[in-house]
This record gives sequence, C-alpha cells and structure tokens, in this order.
Amino acid sequence: MADNNEQPTVFILYGATGDLAKRMVLPAIYELFTRDLLPRTWKLVGNGRGEVAHEDFRQRVYDSLAEFAETPDEQAWKDFSANLLFAGGGFRDDDPGSLLEVIEEAKSDLGENPAIIHYLATPPSTFEATTRALQAHHLTDNAKVVYEKPYGVSPESFAQLDELVHSVLDEQQVYRIDHFLGKEATQNLHLVRFANRLFADVWSGEHIQQVQIDVPETLDIADRAEFYDETGAALDMLVTHLFQVAAGVAMEPPTDLSGESLQTARESVISAFRPLSPDEVVLGQFQSYRDTEGVADDSTTDTYVAARLWIDTDRWQGVPFLLRTGKKMADSAQRVSLIFKPTDGPVHATDVAPDVLVFDLSGSGAIELQLTVKKPGPEPIPAETSTSLSLANVAEGAMAPYTSLLHDVIVGDRSLFTSSAGLEAAFHAFAPLLGDDRPEVVTYQDGSWGPEAADALAGDVGWQLRA
Repeated sequence: MADNNEQPTVFILYGATGDLAKRMVLPAIYELFTRDLLPRTWKLVGNGRGEVAHEDFRQRVYDSLAEFAETPDEQAWKDFSANLLFAGGGFRDDDPGSLLEVIEEAKSDLGENPAIIHYLATPPSTFEATTRALQAHHLTDNAKVVYEKPYGVSPESFAQLDELVHSVLDEQQVYRIDHFLGKEATQNLHLVRFANRLFADVWSGEHIQQVQIDVPETLDIADRAEFYDETGAALDMLVTHLFQVAAGVAMEPPTDLSGESLQTARESVISAFRPLSPDEVVLGQFQSYRDTEGVADDSTTDTYVAARLWIDTDRWQGVPFLLRTGKKMADSAQRVSLIFKPTDGPVHATDVAPDVLVFDLSGSGAIELQLTVKKPGPEPIPAETSTSLSLANVAEGAMAPYTSLLHDVIVGDRSLFTSSAGLEAAFHAFAPLLGDDRPEVVTYQDGSWGPEAADALAGDVGWQLRA
C-alpha cells in the first residue's frame, strides 16, 4: 500500500450537516489540513438526507469552522473548500441517493484508485443500516469505517451490530472512536504514573481509598435532541468515556508504551470490572429537559449518572471508583481524583482532609496536589493547601482529540480505539442498568450538582467537586 500521506483518500462524512460534524469532525479535518497532515490529494464528501448543493455545503462548513474552530484565512479556505462535495438523498441499501455518483466524481478528480474513510457521525440507530448499505454498494474494499459512540446500546444490540460489522469488514478496518482517549491529558494519566516513582509506588489500593472520575457539564443537549433522547448520559458517557478513563487509571503496567501494549493493558482491566449494582447508581434528568424541542413530554432519558464501580484485581480490590457526569450542572470539569488513605501517626488523630492527587483533563491539562502542611504559628496545627502544575508549557503542538484520532485513522494506528473484546467487557459491566432493576430517573434542578441521592455514593470522603 502507498504511504499514507501519498495515497489519495476520499473521506465520506455521514451526518455531515449534524451537530457532531459541525462541532467536532469538520474542525478536526480542517486542523489536519492546516497542519499538512491530510493525504496529499483528498476529497471530503458530506452525506445527508437533504439535497444540498456543493456550494451551500461549503458555506455550512465555513460557518462551522468560524463558530467552533477558527475563521479560515482566504487562501487556506480557497484551497480547503475546493475539496468539499455533498451527496444528498441519504444512503440506504436500496437507495444510495446521489452518494455513488459523487464518490465517482471525487475519484475522477483524484485521478487514482483512492482509499476510502467512512465516518458515521450519525445516531447509533443508523449504524446497522449504513453498514448494510456499505456492503450492498461495494464500498468496503480498501476502506476504513469510523463508528461514533455508543456502538450498541445494550449487550444484545452490541453483539448484533458487531456480528454484522465483522461480516462486512475485518476488525482492522473498524475504528470505534472515543474522543476522551484522544485527549493529551488523558494519555498523561499512564505516562505520569509509569515514568515517575513518586506516583508509581503509591498507585494501588494499599495507599488509595477512593478514585473519583468527574465530568459535570453546564451545557444542555444543544442540537442533539434526536441523538441524546435515544441514548442518555449513561450510554453516552458512562459505558464509553468514563469506563475508558477508569481503565486507564486501573490498568496494570504494560510491557512497553506501544499502542498495542497499552490497548491490551487497558482492555484487560475492563474485563475485571464488576457488573454495576443498580443500588450503587443514581440516574437523573435536569428539570427543563422535557421542554427541549424534539424531547417527549414523558421522556425518562437520563441526563445524569453517578455510579460506584468496583474493579476486581489485586491492585484495586475494595477501592470504589466513583463515576459522575451530567448535563446542566453547577460547573464544567473533567477531573480524575486519587484520594489517599489517612496517614498513620500523630497527625492521623487530627481532623485533616485527605491528600488528593488530581488530574485535570480539560484543555491542556494540569496536575494538582492537595496536601496537609503546618499552619504558620507557634503550634503544630495542620492546614490544607494545594498546588497545581499546568501542562500548558508542554502542550505546544498538541492536537484536539478528534484531530489526533482522525490522524490515527489515516495512518492506521488503532491504539486509541476500542476493540470489539474491550467493548463486550464494558457492556457486561454496564448490563445491570438496562434491566428491570434500572434505577428510577429522578429530577434535579438546572445548574445544581444533580440528585442529592448521589452524595451517599462517595461516603464520608464526599465528592471532590461540590457546591
């Protein structure tokens, strides 16, 4: 096969006029273009149900970049937009719309037999139909297919989708994307741990009493009502992002830092996740959710989930992992907090807060230490302090998560993508939330920290992020 940067490539973006495409995928492709990381010759074909002229699609792309990335300069936009096409009429096995004709137009412009990258930025309910259509219209040869989350909404639907996908594609052609794994700060979790004895030697249940992975959001569901109401917070975030971050914290040291070794270590520990107990999960829905256009008046979709996860390995036996995320909450954050056990000795008898090691996964990332020190004065009185190490000084050249992952798709690096086996294990742990014992979804105030019932999950430690 030709060098990845030399091989002509056609990107086909399904759901090209949707919210995910305009917020994440299109800005990522443009960033790759500005960094000269796209193949030497390429075309992007947007696909959707509506009939949109090429020029109108280009204007939509320009507007997306101006709103969610940067307003392109004139020459860069001229060069970039010349590669944008649109194919309307949807895409089904019995009716491909205009996609086949537009793909042939793109191939004709490229002048060679190109690689094809299909990106499904569509609701999960369309994945099976689109996969069948790819097979029916012979679009799988020399192709890679990127599936957004959630890849299945239950163990049964995952197995059904996975069986279909593997009947059409080889596993090496499949890229199940999770943008949290593309974040530089998330990847710092394992590198900081394995490269620094200060942390490596205390990274276990012997020293840590609790791990909190907290991703509250002040945002509502924006333009994602169709997608969000059929998934909810638990499927959208817990079984994907938060499980993956928990695995990044809990995994055993890999043999090396190669992509294959890291993926194996990360997904091996997922198989040790104990199935969630509904008694240790709180589901919520922000008060104004049902007022959102496109949401049913009686919707029971969860916009908040907090869960206590147990990991049955020698390293983490008996240590609760607290996972929390939700929409319309009091603050936005992306934090992993390792909360240490109290020390033995004279200070242990005093009422001091525990030491905490915090990884801030937002933006460029930061590492924060919350410590006990001596309060100034004549008496040996402990006081709490914290210090933060910003990672901005090493963030130069960092790419946005979607940009990084799309580049990995182009070059064929699957290390930051979830495998079929890894997702099967994640759904096994998640399955109790899909049964008859699923917790009732309770209402919480917009702008709050969610249902008060979740406070009990963190026990005496309490949530590190709280009002």
